[in-house]
Amino acid sequence: MSLKKEIAWRVGLVYVFMLLLGIGILAKVLYLQIIEGPKWREKAQILSLKDITIEANRGDIMDTDGRLLASSIPFYEIRMDTRSTGMDSYMFNKKIDSLALCLSRLFRDKPASAYKNEIIKARRNGERFHLLKRRVSYIQLKEMRKFPIFRMGTNKGGFIPIQTNMRIQPHAGLASRTIGYTTQGERGNVVGIEGAFDKELSGINGIRLMQRLPGNVWMPVNDGNEVEPKDGMDVLSTIDVNIQDVAENALRKQLSRHNAHHGSAILMEVKTGEIKAIANLEKNSIGVYRETYNYAIGESAEPGSTFKLASMIAVLEDGYIDLDDTINTGKGEIMYYDKKVIDTKEGGHGMLTVKEIFEVSSNVGISKIITRYYKGSEEKFINRLYRMNLNSKVGIDIRGEGNPEIKFPDDKYWSGVSLPMMSIGYEVRMTPLQILTLYNAVANNGRMVRPRLVKEIKFHGNTVKTFEPEIINQSICSRSTLRKVKEMLEGVVENGTASNLKNKTYKIAGKTGTAQIARKGKGYKEQGRLSYQASFVGYFPAENPQYSCIVVVNSPSNDVYYGNLVAGPVFKEIADKVYATSFDIHESVEDMEIADNGESVLPYTKNSYYKELRYVLRHLDIEYEDDGVKTDWVVTNRTDEAISLKNRTVMKNLMPNVVGMGLKDGLFILENAGLYVDFSGRGSIVQQSIPPGSVIQRGNSVWLQMSIN
Repeated sequence: MSLKKEIAWRVGLVYVFMLLLGIGILAKVLYLQIIEGPKWREKAQILSLKDITIEANRGDIMDTDGRLLASSIPFYEIRMDTRSTGMDSYMFNKKIDSLALCLSRLFRDKPASAYKNEIIKARRNGERFHLLKRRVSYIQLKEMRKFPIFRMGTNKGGFIPIQTNMRIQPHAGLASRTIGYTTQGERGNVVGIEGAFDKELSGINGIRLMQRLPGNVWMPVNDGNEVEPKDGMDVLSTIDVNIQDVAENALRKQLSRHNAHHGSAILMEVKTGEIKAIANLEKNSIGVYRETYNYAIGESAEPGSTFKLASMIAVLEDGYIDLDDTINTGKGEIMYYDKKVIDTKEGGHGMLTVKEIFEVSSNVGISKIITRYYKGSEEKFINRLYRMNLNSKVGIDIRGEGNPEIKFPDDKYWSGVSLPMMSIGYEVRMTPLQILTLYNAVANNGRMVRPRLVKEIKFHGNTVKTFEPEIINQSICSRSTLRKVKEMLEGVVENGTASNLKNKTYKIAGKTGTAQIARKGKGYKEQGRLSYQASFVGYFPAENPQYSCIVVVNSPSNDVYYGNLVAGPVFKEIADKVYATSFDIHESVEDMEIADNGESVLPYTKNSYYKELRYVLRHLDIEYEDDGVKTDWVVTNRTDEAISLKNRTVMKNLMPNVVGMGLKDGLFILENAGLYVDFSGRGSIVQQSIPPGSVIQRGNSVWLQMSIN
């Protein structure tokens, strides 16, 4: 082969190779574009675009009157697209000084020059998603929308606000465990109302399309969201903030006084089962009481003497005894095998009626009654307890209810002392809420209702779902038994262990409890010392029960541990507040007391502000006479036919006469006269340190004595 042909052949070979290579490349390009094109375009889009979740506004939790217990407050993260396509360089340079000055004045964290340098540097670096500020409030956001450059929006002004929500409880720690909180664990939200109604509160999240920019920064593609979030629904609870506050303060004060480890209190509406207050406080490592665990619902413990009500219902229902039957309690001691049961009174109570045994809470008396009639037929006694649903959870709205434990005679832990010990509240375990549910059933004429914490579900003010009262047991016992146990419960306060709670205003019915606390695996003694649980549970007003309440104080350590002294005062303080503020408890004007001559006795009225007093008297349809009244303040006088109103003149620079007024009106007059006021007691003003008509000057001090010390 000649050299020329050899060169031509080699060139042709290279040409063919290059042609085939080109055809191969072209084929590969066509394959990628046509066959695999959709797949790679999808991957490219995934790498440069993504959907982010826009969290829906979580619904509010409110108290029974619509006051906020938990709410989500929006905060904003402010970003700036310094290279926005619509941003004009001339306008940016002209307005940057004004924008920097506005930012500096709003946040007061750095000078305007620092803001200006920061934004200019970000623009020079081409930042499309520059962070300006975190945790910006909604009010601040509204101001920022009016700032130079920003007021032109996202496209021309580069203004990018991103919303985040923060959950708050406006009343700090008030009922915090019952209200609950949001969690991010595997089980989701499980605590309190927040957890139980998480689905309703959460709403439906939205979607926003984000684009990745150089530097791995993501920014929104569009001004709006691709899918708008839907707000969560609101939960209207049964809790009353005012009563809750009283319950927690009363409980905290008593826990501190007795140096107790923890305590709980529940107030429940008798007919509906609505829980109006639920307080749980525990002493932390530095001695401060905080709500860390829902003891009222979750702590299942031996209730002690409060369980004696169940024992008495059982034995009365079976017809074995009556209230006037007598039992010899001897010297206050009795042995059951190797277990000694004793009464708190040294030397014992001797012979007592059944009613008196319950009133003085005789352990010997109760255990003798139950042992006498149920020994050999223990299952009959236990079945009575089961028929009262005492072995079942009450099924409260929120999670965490403790299990009640009432063993049956075939249980492996049943022994010869089980029957007498159970009769007085040992070898059984119940939570405070479960005990309260039993007492509430007695107050509700035998009908046991399920305790509940939620009344309604609302969406933007409209009711979506209403929760009606649920009946657990239509009748826990007969009417005859109910009448007898009510008489005994009233007797505890009138004549027995809780006589310190007796008052002239309204009647309380209830039962004290003082139980030794068993430590798991350690018995009742720890380091040679017994720990106690003091409790009081009952209802009021006894003649027409409206509310039931239980107070439990665990491990009081200042040598006072009886239920009437430790738990009773908390019950009384809560009951006083509720009685004073619940008008439906009090008799109506139409039912006022009738005098001996057959005419109605008009109510006492304080000297007061004329217009307000006249409004009240008219509203209550009470007769009054006000002929010749020309002053703002009046003196009242009660006659047989009407309330008489007379002038009371208040003159400048002269000491007013505030005797007979309430403290609110007296303070208003005296402080408006420029006086400093101090007072002692409550009720009506009966004495003032500066005589009426004396010359006074602004800054003088006056002391007032009230009618009740």
